[in-house]
Amino acid sequence: MRERADRSPGVRVVVRGAALAAALLVCAGSPARAADPELVRVFEQGRWPVEATELDRHVAADHRRLGVHLARPCTDAVFFRRVHLDLVGAIPDPGEAAAFLADRDPDKRARLIDRLLRDDRSAGWFALRWCDVLRVKSEFPINLWPNAVQAYHRWVRDALARNVPYDVFARELLTSSGSNFRVPAVNFLRAVQSREPEALGAAAALTFMGQRTELWPAERRSDLAAFFSRVATKRTKEWKEEVVHLDPGAWEPLSTRLPDGREVTVPAWEDPRRAFADWLITPDNPWFARCAVNRLWAWLFGRGIVDPPDDLRETNPPILPRTLDHLAAELVASGWDTRHVLRIIVSSRTYQQSPLPAGDVERHERAFACYPVRRIEAEVLMDALSWLAGEGEGYSSPVPEPYTFVPEENRTVELADGSITSPFLELFGRPSRDTGLFAERSAEPSDDQRLFLLNSSDVLGRLERSPHLREVLRAVGTDVPRIVEGVYLTLLARPPTDGEAAAARAHFVAGGRPLREAVMDLAWALLNSKEFLYRH
Repeated sequence: MRERADRSPGVRVVVRGAALAAALLVCAGSPARAADPELVRVFEQGRWPVEATELDRHVAADHRRLGVHLARPCTDAVFFRRVHLDLVGAIPDPGEAAAFLADRDPDKRARLIDRLLRDDRSAGWFALRWCDVLRVKSEFPINLWPNAVQAYHRWVRDALARNVPYDVFARELLTSSGSNFRVPAVNFLRAVQSREPEALGAAAALTFMGQRTELWPAERRSDLAAFFSRVATKRTKEWKEEVVHLDPGAWEPLSTRLPDGREVTVPAWEDPRRAFADWLITPDNPWFARCAVNRLWAWLFGRGIVDPPDDLRETNPPILPRTLDHLAAELVASGWDTRHVLRIIVSSRTYQQSPLPAGDVERHERAFACYPVRRIEAEVLMDALSWLAGEGEGYSSPVPEPYTFVPEENRTVELADGSITSPFLELFGRPSRDTGLFAERSAEPSDDQRLFLLNSSDVLGRLERSPHLREVLRAVGTDVPRIVEGVYLTLLARPPTDGEAAAARAHFVAGGRPLREAVMDLAWALLNSKEFLYRH
C-alpha cells in the first residue's frame, strides 16, 4: 500500500468530503459519556438483554470493593460488531447485521456467540493470538525457518479448531520430541532466541505461568532450567530440519526444585520435561489456570485482570481477584475447555456493557466498569479494507528459502509467519514476535496512521472498487436515505442516527455532485471514523 503525493487525487477526496467528515466524525464514538442523547443511543440501551451470570456476580463483588459499577448495556449493533471482532477477527457482513438487528428472539446474542465460536474463522483468529505468544516467525532472532513455521502454525490452528483441552495443548508443547517438520509442537523449544536450558525454562514460565524469570533469584532460575537441561537437537539431511530428543548421554537421576519450592528427583530414564509438565497442569497449580484465563480476558478486553497479562507476581495483584479465581476454577472444572471460558466471558453483562462509563473514564476502564475502547489490530484492519474492496492481500517472501507465497484468498489474520509483513502491518502495530510478550503488539494510534488513511491512494482505490458499495447503489437505486443506511450498515454494522442521516443527505444534495461521488465521500468519512477503526 502506498501513500499519495500532495497533488494526487487522494487530497481531493480529503477536501471534497471535509464538511461531511466534520459532521459525521462527531458521532464516531467517545469513551467519555457524551451530552448528545442521540450519540449515547448509538452505544447503549436502557434494559439488559441478558441475565446476570455467575461471572457478573463475582465482578460485582470486586466492583463494590473498588467503588464502581457496570456501565449500561450496549446496543445490539455495538454487540454484533464487537463480538465479531473479538471472536473471529473480522468486521461483520452488513446483511447479517441487518438480520440480527431485526431479530426479536431474546436469545439471539447467545445463538450468535455459539455460532461464532464454532466458525472456522475463530480458530484462525485465535491462532494469530497464540502465534504472537509462541513467537512463530522464520527469521532472526527466532530462526524457525519457513517449513517449521508453516507446520507449527497449522498445528496451533488445528488444535484450536478441535478445541483441544488446554492442559493437553500445553503438555504437548512442553514434552514433544521428534522432527520440527513432522512433530510441529517441538518448535516451542526452538522458537527462542537462545537454546540454552535457562532460556527454554524462561519461555515455559512466561507462556504457561505468566512469570518473568528475569525477576527470579538465580537459584530459582537454575532449578527451572534443570527440567530442560536434557533437551538436545540434531540435524538431518533435509534443509533446516532438526530433531528434538532427550540427551542420550544423561544417565544420572536429576534432582532439582519446582517453581513452588518443592524438591523433585527425576529418574535417569525419564524426561525431566514430563515431571515439570505433570506439576504445571495440575488443578491446584497457582499459576497455570490463572495465567490462561487472564490471557483470554486480555484478548477480549485489551488488558488483563492482571496487567500486563504475562506478569503474574505478588507485587502486581489482579484488579478483580474474585473474578480471576472464578474463571480459573471454571477452566479446571470444564476439563480445560478454553472455548467454554470464552463463552462465559462474552455471555456476561460485564462483556456486553457499554463503552460509556458511569463515572471517571480512567478509573472505570481500569476496573472493567465499561467496555475498553481500543483500536482494531493491524491484521484485522487490513482484512477489513480487503473485504471492502472485494479482493485479497497477497504476501510473499523470497528470504529465507524456501520462497514463501501466501495466496490472496487467505485472510491476513491467518498469516503464519511473523517475519512476513508489509509497511501497512508495521505501521499499525503488528508485533515482531521476538519475545512473546503481550506488549509487543501496539494498539497506540499515531499521526502517521491517520495521515495514511486520509491520503492513501490504495485506500481510495479499495473504496472505489468496492462491490459492497456498488451493491448498495444497485439495490436501492437513487433512494438517498436507503443509500445512507446501506453505507452505514456496510462500514459500521448499524443504521445511522437521525442527525447522521440528515448530515449525510445534506451532503448528497449539496452542489449537485454525482451520486457515486457522494457515496465515496460518505464511505471515506466513515472509514476514517473512530467507530470504524476502534472496538467499542
